[in-house]
Amino acid sequence: MDEKQEQKFHKMTETPVGKLICQLALPCIISMLVTSFYNMADTFFVGKLDSDAATGAVGVVFSLMAVIQAIGFFFGHGSGNFISRELGKQNFDDASNMAATGFFSALGAGLILCILGQIFLEPLAYLLGSTDTILPYAKAYMRIILFGAPWMTASLVLNNQLRFQGSAAYGMVGITSGAVLNIALDPLLIFVMDMGVAGAALATIISQFVSFCLLLVGCGKGGNLHIHISRVQLKWSYYAQIIRGGLPSLARQGLASVATICLNLAAKPYGDAAIAAMGVVQRIMMFGASAMIGFGQGFQPVCGFNYGAKLYGRVKKGFWFCVKSSTTFLFAIGALGFIFAPQLVALFRDSPEVIAIGSTALRFQCVTFCFHGWVVMSNMMLQTIGRTGPATFLAMARQGIFFIPLVWLLSHTLGLTGIQMTQMVSDFLTLACAIPIQIKVLRQIPA
Repeated sequence: MDEKQEQKFHKMTETPVGKLICQLALPCIISMLVTSFYNMADTFFVGKLDSDAATGAVGVVFSLMAVIQAIGFFFGHGSGNFISRELGKQNFDDASNMAATGFFSALGAGLILCILGQIFLEPLAYLLGSTDTILPYAKAYMRIILFGAPWMTASLVLNNQLRFQGSAAYGMVGITSGAVLNIALDPLLIFVMDMGVAGAALATIISQFVSFCLLLVGCGKGGNLHIHISRVQLKWSYYAQIIRGGLPSLARQGLASVATICLNLAAKPYGDAAIAAMGVVQRIMMFGASAMIGFGQGFQPVCGFNYGAKLYGRVKKGFWFCVKSSTTFLFAIGALGFIFAPQLVALFRDSPEVIAIGSTALRFQCVTFCFHGWVVMSNMMLQTIGRTGPATFLAMARQGIFFIPLVWLLSHTLGLTGIQMTQMVSDFLTLACAIPIQIKVLRQIPA
């Protein structure tokens, strides 16, 4: 253990928990907000094309982006959780091996996704919920996004590995730089170069590549684990740990993609405006939740280090600090979102029909927004300490186990209103499951 690594170990295990989480959370919050700008920028600028079909295409391809993120988070969280625990135990060789294995595995998985996606582009567009009018825009957008899949998945791994090492600031620099570039390139490529939705996609993959390069540089600084291909371990023991730590993220992100597809298909009978409206609402809610998720990400390395060092009291104290803080914050944000729902939707698509549909859906979701604090913090803690079963269940619950059957049931019984309120009902049911699960685990952890 070199001097920088020793200093980091003492910082993670001795600094007061609340202060430490806030320090680590700040760059994570910035990174999450910026990542949301990635997702929102395309929706915002494409909305200026004055076409519900073009805006709908971005919403349709959003589910593909969720698949790319699912792969990245699977390898990033799977390797990162292991790395944080091993660093807490001061096992640096195993941590370095895992860093390389997770990174190169994600790079390969992204390449496979790119190839298969290009081969089956049109069937994939229909599968994601595209209508005939949306199809040309969806194909143009998706074709370019798929080319960026390898470095997009690998970037998520690097960002998460840096975060789990307590070096989220390096990740913040990489993510923020890419986002600023994306926001600058969007209007240039969409309007000045007259590339339309294809320009939005090209802006995204260029900016993601810049982020990838900067994140790779960050791995060589500040006592962080270096990424070397010679350290890749094609062994079941390593992949078992990746599965153990990454399965909840894969389930959560993968089902988010399936849920988006189901949502688009359910909204399809109500026209392009309904698909566009629900896509806009998804982006708004993601942005609203991003700060809270970033705050929880500041807790994860604290949780992993101290759990590995058997400082269980610090783990529990950190969890309760995050739950109280995030619930208060989300209640305030939810209230503002409820009040200003029409204005928020209008920022992305100034269409009376889109605003009417989107405002109702957004208000339903704002009612249960404060529930996310308990659910997300519970999921993050369970995943970090290796409780794969309950972590995976909670990850699947909100966007899968409850949402997918509910969107079909409520759309057939209540029509468009049922679609708009599905997420709210799913949130109620998820919280009802999350409270007893987390309390049981907290009681099982030694004092």
